[in-house]
Amino acid sequence: FKLPSDSFKYLGWCDIEEHGVRGNQLLCPRVREGPSEEELFFRKEEHTLKRRKQVTDTEKWEKRLQENWENCAELNLSFQDLGDLYQVENFQRILRRLIRVEKLWLVDNSLTDLSAIRLPRCRELNVNKNHFTSFKQLPKIPQIQHLSLAENNITTLSGISDFRHTPLESLILKRNPCEFQERYRQLVFFNLPNLKILDGIPKLPEDCSPPEVRFFYRMCTIL
Repeated sequence: FKLPSDSFKYLGWCDIEEHGVRGNQLLCPRVREGPSEEELFFRKEEHTLKRRKQVTDTEKWEKRLQENWENCAELNLSFQDLGDLYQVENFQRILRRLIRVEKLWLVDNSLTDLSAIRLPRCRELNVNKNHFTSFKQLPKIPQIQHLSLAENNITTLSGISDFRHTPLESLILKRNPCEFQERYRQLVFFNLPNLKILDGIPKLPEDCSPPEVRFFYRMCTIL
């Protein structure tokens, strides 16, 4: 039995007529696009197509203005269930428009690489429960102050020094393989001397001792 609202279940808020809600007024929008027409037909859900229509270039431009991602300062795009390539492409299209966002949550989106994305004003970024394996795969975040990377798959601290020239104060790396590296905290603070908090624990005196580095010296005798 179909509910009256069933035909709207694959529509984004921009596709629903007679409202003026803009993107920067939403904190937790669903930006994941619905299935293609072919997939809907395969699912025997073609009844949802009656709400869809061919859009003109003018309507596309009006939708872009309505999304208004450029003026969004705080946004939660977590749990988007990005199961298809076109979903990921639409998601990244929106991320590229977040030029003024300051707080952004992207939790549990199966993300692997956002290195092509730049978030010039982002001060707080939460990308917990994704599939990042390296700091190099994170977006460009020159103003970052609080970064949470818990429950990813970051195996080494290689690339972490790229954040040395940012105002990063707090970093969370809990439940990443790199957490089990010998002298883990000393290595992080050695590479990020301005960091104040790691994994929720403030910088301790023992964290300030430099990590052991083994050098091989060549010795020569001068006669």
